[in-house]
Amino acid sequence: MSGEISVIGLLFEAGIIVQAVMLTLVGMSILSWAMIFQRRKVLKQASAEAKRFEDKFWSGIDLSKLYTEVSARGQVTGLEALFKSGFKEFVRLHKSTRQSGAVMEGTQRAMRVGLSREVERLETHLPFLATVGSISPYIGLFGTVWGIMNSFIALGSVQQATLNMVAPGIAEALIATAMGLFAAIPAVVAYNKFSHQVELLESSYVNFVEEFANILHRQATTNAVEAA
Repeated sequence: MSGEISVIGLLFEAGIIVQAVMLTLVGMSILSWAMIFQRRKVLKQASAEAKRFEDKFWSGIDLSKLYTEVSARGQVTGLEALFKSGFKEFVRLHKSTRQSGAVMEGTQRAMRVGLSREVERLETHLPFLATVGSISPYIGLFGTVWGIMNSFIALGSVQQATLNMVAPGIAEALIATAMGLFAAIPAVVAYNKFSHQVELLESSYVNFVEEFANILHRQATTNAVEAA
């Protein structure tokens, strides 16, 4: 308990620059934790939705019926959004032209745009976590250097320096480094974990787009042959 009291006392007695550094790090830590919980929820939900949709897609359900179900839900994300944009463009182009090449080119372009949007949505806030993880230690180090510098400057005005005189200033300065690491470590761990999850989801999205495009290409080719 006395250790906690002494640490808190050092925080309040620190210089204005060191206190500003500590407040900045506390704010960055709070924001990063809020984004960590938010991203964890979004990515977990995206993984569950992708698995659920793939199971339904490969169950043999009619694509038109599946499109109707997906469209009825309004705003959709993930594989459902890719399927919706691709099938919608496929049907629209197929009504206007019987050239399978033109139909598939437009369909794949629509799904690539949707894929880019979905990946961008999944990566939201990840750059901030990377920034916190990379600059927090340096911000804390700045506070440490500033605090130690002021402690030694203060020693220059006395004739006989003692450990009791310099210890509080150095201790409060080192707290800034500790807080920088406290803010950086969770942000780095979360960024690496979430980046890996986004890569896995993106890979599954890309695979779905390719497989779905192959199905639509066979359907377009078959219709073109029947029409001929």
